Amino acid sequence: MMYEALKVADPEVDELCRAEARRQAETIRLIPSENYVSRAVLEASSSVFTNKYSEGYPGKRYYEGQQVVDPLETLTIERAKALFGAAHANVQPYSGSPANLAVYLAFLKPGDKVMGLALPMGGHLTHGWNVSITGKFFQSVPYGVRKDTGRIDYDEVRDLAKKERPALIWAGGTAYSRIWEFETMAGIAREVGAKYAADMAHIAGLVAGGAHPSPVPHADVVTTTTHKTLRGPRGGMILCKAEHQAAIDKAVFPGLQGGPHVHNTAAVAVALKEAAQPEFREYARRVVSNAKVIAAELLAKGYEVVSGGTDNHLILVDLTNKNVPGKVAARALDRAGIELNYNTVPYDPRKPFDPSGIRLGSPSVSSRGMGEPEMKLIAAWMDKVISNPTDENADKVRAEVKALCAKFPAPGISA
Repeated sequence: MMYEALKVADPEVDELCRAEARRQAETIRLIPSENYVSRAVLEASSSVFTNKYSEGYPGKRYYEGQQVVDPLETLTIERAKALFGAAHANVQPYSGSPANLAVYLAFLKPGDKVMGLALPMGGHLTHGWNVSITGKFFQSVPYGVRKDTGRIDYDEVRDLAKKERPALIWAGGTAYSRIWEFETMAGIAREVGAKYAADMAHIAGLVAGGAHPSPVPHADVVTTTTHKTLRGPRGGMILCKAEHQAAIDKAVFPGLQGGPHVHNTAAVAVALKEAAQPEFREYARRVVSNAKVIAAELLAKGYEVVSGGTDNHLILVDLTNKNVPGKVAARALDRAGIELNYNTVPYDPRKPFDPSGIRLGSPSVSSRGMGEPEMKLIAAWMDKVISNPTDENADKVRAEVKALCAKFPAPGISA
């Protein structure tokens, strides 16, 4: 990107922006929640809509001058509804966590029971984990994965729900690499009279591209971020059944937020249009196939991949048998130009800030057009660095990484 006005106004920030563009262009980015947006999304997110306040909803605002904002938000809502087959969409949440908080505000009272996948098992903080506000204001009833398979046992979830009778059940997570059985979860929620929320933040792009089953036909409400696999700007969105529209909208505004970030709404609209194109389906397919290749290569090299593989964009690896802590591996790989994050694995005996595992994913490399040969090369580099996590070894790999990246330009970036 070019920052000509910024270069004059603030050379320090300008150089940091340029440095980050170079970094993103020259590294292999495997953090599952990161991606590259198009130049069109970047331009929309930096548009003059950043100047506008628009508290309220189209046709019912608390500020004047909404003649352009209202059509923009309406367009974004209609694109979201069409892409995901939803009865209603709220496109105002600032991100995924506020979107999830809106679900609590819409449906629950403080102290109600909430079931969600436990954070150490691959769940998200906002699904009732104890360090989150959702675990402090509500009674958390976490479910997990089987120790022998690394997968959710839906019979165990059903038994727990029948015992605890939660008011809300969450499906979705941040480090679970298998297909979510959204319809099964819906049946469990009906059996116990619970509201059912699906958080598809990580897999929204795969759902849009037909590479993962959709929760929308089954859940009372579906939350998502607009970045990650969906390849939009940093933001959130809520989809719900028609009967929940008023409660959800009221929970977002005035319940949790003031004015929406209208420049972000513009960028979300662009991303939703891109996700409706035929080439996006090919991208979604490639995300899954690339992740499967990396997982298979790591398994073949003796790595313990949690659950034995992946069905989506994400891979969780337990490094215990390699005698390398997750943090050591992640930092050595980062020096080598391969970015991922250290991560807790199910039943991890180590502490969360120094866990046994690493988490990686394929969205960013898929957006660059990389395929099976590159995934095999990436897995080989990972093994080379993890097996010898020294600075000297990492620096040798980094030169090779930079050369590969030069062959696959990063979308939206001119470093």
